[in-house]
Amino acid sequence: MPVLVVDLQSSSRNWALPASGADAIRARTPAGWTVRFVASPTVSDGDGGAPPGAEVLGQIADAEVYFGFGIGEPLFRAAPRLRWVQSAAAGVASLLHPAMLASDVVLTNAAGLMAEPIGDHAVGGILSLLRGFDVAQAAYRDGRWDKGPFVEGNLLREASECRALIVGAGGIGSAIARRLSAHGMHVTGLRRRVEAGRPDGFDAVAGLEALDALLPGTDVLVLAAAHTPATRGLLDVSRLAALPAHAILVNVARGALVDEAALAAALRAGRLRGAVLDVFSQEPLPAGHPLWGLPNVIFTPHISAISPRRFWDRQLELFLDNWDRYRRGEPLRNTVDKRAGY
Repeated sequence: MPVLVVDLQSSSRNWALPASGADAIRARTPAGWTVRFVASPTVSDGDGGAPPGAEVLGQIADAEVYFGFGIGEPLFRAAPRLRWVQSAAAGVASLLHPAMLASDVVLTNAAGLMAEPIGDHAVGGILSLLRGFDVAQAAYRDGRWDKGPFVEGNLLREASECRALIVGAGGIGSAIARRLSAHGMHVTGLRRRVEAGRPDGFDAVAGLEALDALLPGTDVLVLAAAHTPATRGLLDVSRLAALPAHAILVNVARGALVDEAALAAALRAGRLRGAVLDVFSQEPLPAGHPLWGLPNVIFTPHISAISPRRFWDRQLELFLDNWDRYRRGEPLRNTVDKRAGY
């Protein structure tokens, strides 16, 4: 009898599959299939990095389908009968281990499902810096009424006078583009496959090779691309230096896309207006890291995707649709190109 293993429990309320979700999966599981709900001791950061628990190792050996927060190599190797893995996370970098790459197992992910809250998060940070909320809050914490930075300098800007460059024109990049465009900002997107078209919200789309030419005229640079060999270290010392001093950097992709030491130095020296950072090359961000304590950084601990009231609605809609497609032998949504890395 074929087996579906659902591994979506967590000590964190927002990452734990609700009882109604389990009921929905049971209701869509036809006769002839066994569904097992298991509870891993922790949930990873969304890339399958947490070690597998004894319970899931004991239940996955004969599984044909696995639905969890990614699947690391130890767990993958413990399931030789797997044919399809649905990850409830968008990131897949650590799931593309040698065993996965060498297999014909279909990998699907949650790309795009977190786009709306991440879009809100990114644009909220951008507008906060454009309107100097960081400077105002610093004065407030010090008990100072200080209009000086606002009335004497060029701190404040309007969104409609800015040009945004979004690296990654997929679901997340498009959600950010639509919001920035609604504020009157001119938005250009960079994507690997320009022939895929220009999503709503973008005024123009170009290939990644256009990055260096566009940086000097960019007011807001948003990183929303997958972590792949082509994007690792994308924003290095020279590219950070090419940005105008008034530019804002937003990273809601992965920390590995940025030279963080160079970014911290640029922010500290005033060579950038500020940064909105939700992801880091090492998480939690270690004590003593140069990005700690910078007044022009809006920092959040990798939480931009959290949407307690909508997260599981979107996850279950995707999984249940793919679950039906899988059993009918139809192409699955959000299939990862394992060689491309997303």
